[in-house]
Order: sequence, then C-alpha cells, then structure tokens
Amino acid sequence: MDWTFGLGAIVVGLAIISAIPLLNFLSLGYMLECSGRIARTGRLRDGFVGIRKASILGGLAIFTWLALLPVRFVSSLWRDAELIDPESGPTTFMLVALVIFSVLAFGHITWACVRGGRARHFLWPAPIRFFRWIKSEPNKFGTIRDAVLDYLSGLRLRHYTWLGVRGFAGGLVWLFLPVMILILAGQLPKVPGTLLSLVGVLGLAIAVVYLPFLQAHFARTGRFRSLFEWREVRRYFRNAPIAFWLALFVTVLLAMPLYLLKAEMTPQELAWLPGLFFVASILPARFLAGWAMGRAVKAGKPAIGAFQWISRIAFVPVALAYALWVFLMQYISWSGSLSLLEQHAFLLPAPLLSL
Repeated sequence: MDWTFGLGAIVVGLAIISAIPLLNFLSLGYMLECSGRIARTGRLRDGFVGIRKASILGGLAIFTWLALLPVRFVSSLWRDAELIDPESGPTTFMLVALVIFSVLAFGHITWACVRGGRARHFLWPAPIRFFRWIKSEPNKFGTIRDAVLDYLSGLRLRHYTWLGVRGFAGGLVWLFLPVMILILAGQLPKVPGTLLSLVGVLGLAIAVVYLPFLQAHFARTGRFRSLFEWREVRRYFRNAPIAFWLALFVTVLLAMPLYLLKAEMTPQELAWLPGLFFVASILPARFLAGWAMGRAVKAGKPAIGAFQWISRIAFVPVALAYALWVFLMQYISWSGSLSLLEQHAFLLPAPLLSL
C-alpha cells in the first residue's frame, strides 16, 4: 500500500512540476534517472526511484491540507463578518479565532513533521511526548532545520534538474533541424512545401529511432557526449533488436494520443491536470528504453542476424507513423506549427507553449 501510494505521489508530483517553467527540467531529469538506473542494471524494479520518500511527501501534503481545513473555514467566516461590519464584535472574535486556529494548525503540522510526517503523527498529536521534547531538546529549531536540509539533500533535486537540462539540450539538437524544416515547409507554396515536408518527416523519423536510446545511454553514463554516440547505440541495438523495437513501439504508441490534448489551450491553473496523462504515458516509455539498453549491455554480443533485420524493417513503419502523426497534429493544435517544438516524449513532459 505504501509503495502504491508513493508511485501515485510521484506521478502527481511530476505532473505538477512539469507545468511549472524551469521546474519541468526536474520532471524530465527524474524520468531520465529512472531510465538510466534500469539501463545500468537491466532490472525494471530499479527504475522506481524514491518511492518511499514520495510516499512520505504525498502523505504530508494530504494531511497538511486536511489539518488546514479548520483554518480555512474560520477564515471564510471572518471574511464574511468583515464584509458585513468590519468594526463589530463578531468580526473581532472571528479574527482572534483565526489567529488561534492558525497557530494551533502550524504547531500541529510542525510537530507531526518532526515525528516523521506519517498519518499516525497527524491523527494523534502525542501531547505528553511533545512536552517532554520541549523540555529535553536544547536546540529545537536547529534540529528541525538540520532534519529538513538532510531530507531535501536526499531528494537530489539539483542532480535531477541538471540531468534534465542536459537531456533536454541533447534532444533539442536532434529534433531541431527536422522540426524547423517542417515549420518552414508550412510557410511555402504547395509543391515545394510538400517536398520539404517529406524531407522533414523523414528526418524526424530518423531522429525518433535513435533519440529514446541515446537519452537512456546518456542517463546510464552521465556523459553529455553520450547523447550523440549514435554508432554506440547501433551496436547495442544489434545485441537486443527486439527489445529496442518494443521500446520504440510503446514510446510511439503512448505518445501519439497525447497530441490530441493540445487541441485547445489548457487554463494555466489546470495545466498540471493534462500533465497527469503526459507523465503516466511517458514514464513507462522511459522504463522500457532503459530496459532495452540494459538488456543490450548485459547481452554483450549480437543477436541472430534475422532478428536484427526483422527489427530494422519493423522500425520503419513505427517511426514514420509517429513523424507523420506529429506533422498532421499541427493542424489541430492550439499552437499551430509551433506545437512541433513540443516533443513531449523526448523533451519536457508537458506542452511547453501552454505554460
């Protein structure tokens, strides 16, 4: 139960931060870290990074929200009383009550966090233990500060953000030229525009074949230049061709329907909501890309030639279908041709232009 709740908290958390500029690099970096860990070990279970910590943070957010319900209720009563008569006795009483409830709620939340932030810590305040802690702990604020800093350090937010920035930069390099060709083709007359669109679709299809595995390779090694070692990825493909094809197929299959969510502009306050679908679709694809890379690394030798050629041929319709779908979706997207820059399966896991 704790593990399931933690996984749900991760998906919701990634969806929320993917809708916040700059923080969305953290979301991408976390997914790349999951892919990289699987690629290093070949085990899917190693990709579930920080599940326990996410469970604690998710529970902390929920129970903090519940603990603040009385404060919000009294605050609404005070605002209503102030609108009716700011100088009346009931208004003053509500203001005093609001201050008292706010102090009690803050103290309750802080004490629950000090004890671990679990559900039982919010449900029972343990007053005897609290007074003992007040009496025996000489440096209370220092203890709380150190615990918070240690916990935040364990989350490795800087590492994930930097990983996401580099993964985004490498993906953008691979996608920039074909996407710019497609955007330019839309501005040209019919015949040259059609020919240039074919060139862009083919270029995008080629980039799509390599990019998921280049990013998994980068996350595995931690070296930025790994994002451009396409010959190395080809060598790994020979070791696990069917796994590579399956990973690409699932990536494309899960990514294509998400473009339909960009038909209308999402209100900014609800931008995280479609992010749930984006994250829930992209995260399994990252897992599979890392799994395919991990299988190739552990195999150590090429697979049977027939499997390699069958997989190569099967790559073509998958990559072309994705590139053609993305090209066509610009005509129903709210952002038009600029939506071609929003390659959420390989870049940031959210429609960038709607943020």
